[in-house]
Amino acid sequence: MLKNIDLAEMVPALLAWFDANARILPWRENSDPYRVWVSEIMLQQTRVETVKPYFDRFMRALPEVQSLAAAPLDQVLKLWEGLGYYSRARNLHRAAQVIVEQHGGVFPQTPEEIQALPGVGDYTAGAIGSICFGLKTPAVDGNVLRVMARLTGFTEPVQTQAAKKHFTCLLAEIYPENRADAVTQSLMELGAMVCVPNGAPRCGECPVRHLCEAYHIEKTTEIPVKLPKKPRRKEQKTVFLLYCRGKLALCRRAESGLLGGLWELPNTAEFLSPAQARDWLIVQGLRCISIKAGRTGKHIFTHIEWEMQSFVCECAEESSAFFWADEQDLQQNLTLPTAFQILLQ
Repeated sequence: MLKNIDLAEMVPALLAWFDANARILPWRENSDPYRVWVSEIMLQQTRVETVKPYFDRFMRALPEVQSLAAAPLDQVLKLWEGLGYYSRARNLHRAAQVIVEQHGGVFPQTPEEIQALPGVGDYTAGAIGSICFGLKTPAVDGNVLRVMARLTGFTEPVQTQAAKKHFTCLLAEIYPENRADAVTQSLMELGAMVCVPNGAPRCGECPVRHLCEAYHIEKTTEIPVKLPKKPRRKEQKTVFLLYCRGKLALCRRAESGLLGGLWELPNTAEFLSPAQARDWLIVQGLRCISIKAGRTGKHIFTHIEWEMQSFVCECAEESSAFFWADEQDLQQNLTLPTAFQILLQ
């Protein structure tokens, strides 16, 4: 039993392990706060391997905060297309404009100013502050919570604000005067590569297992304790692929809520029969040359699951109720969420 361990003892071992084993990642090339900030926003609820090509493309198109602030929102959303959680991109764009307008284009350097940016919470502010500016501001995400819960034998649910605050305070006390950046990144790395989220932790590779309470009491599979997940709400949708002379009908979603402000295929919030689908088309002022059943699909969001059926319609003429997008619009200009792309022929 290792109760009352001195967490400061883990820092030298953790840093030595990180120096020898850190992954080479594009956002680790330097500590430019713009690059670190964009990467941290992209990495929220998204895997590293998924983010890499998006990050590289984003940096080529918008290499500095000024170019992001000046970019049209549709360009930012198009660069984000496929990453999901599009509110992240909208907040990123708004925050860049705040940095340019209120901070003269210089990334703010105090925890309070960083956290005041749209879309920046405790974790992201902690990551930027420590990695870019050497501040003793821990970044406590799911990976770090898991590491710290196992190290300390923490048996309360880790998703609560109280748990996050508890571990943030513990870590702030052991951050060294220098290398705050490496401490933050080493904890992230340990949680991602060794003290892993799915499956058994790789304790044989862990540089701090000699300090780990869960390891010594053989409860690494029971810790961390998590709150039960709420079941996802299921929604049924009928989606229309309306074509007219090679163009596809789209419409904008409401600015607020799920996929806010993005383009979508016209749809209804229920399953329609073929006869009901024809009636819906008439209400939209459309005359169809042909209509047939299209693909079905399922898309899972964090708390909602869409079950979708579709109809493919060739329309005699365009209706002003929709925007009719050509191939160039779809490839270069407009962002169509993955939920709808899976139904495209």
